[in-house]
Amino acid sequence: MNALKLPPSLMHEQADACLSQWIRQLQLQPTAPQPEPVLVDASALSDFDSSALAVLLGLRRVAKAQGRSVLVQGMSARLSELATLYGVLDLLQPA
Repeated sequence: MNALKLPPSLMHEQADACLSQWIRQLQLQPTAPQPEPVLVDASALSDFDSSALAVLLGLRRVAKAQGRSVLVQGMSARLSELATLYGVLDLLQPA
């Protein structure tokens, strides 16, 4: 699967649609014997609120139910700081 890409702007108004689209994409994928991580490219995200974290955590919950992890790549310093403030950075950047 190609990386899921966060849009340049992700605010509360777009959060549900973004997560729903990603969930549909995950559900359409065939189940692999060795589940691969879900890759998320956050490099384009520049205008966001805490809803961006809610989308990433929602995706993580769905992926985990499929036995998969989520790897967020290209997190900006602002997004990392927000995730740290909310105490969820470790959930989005597994060791």
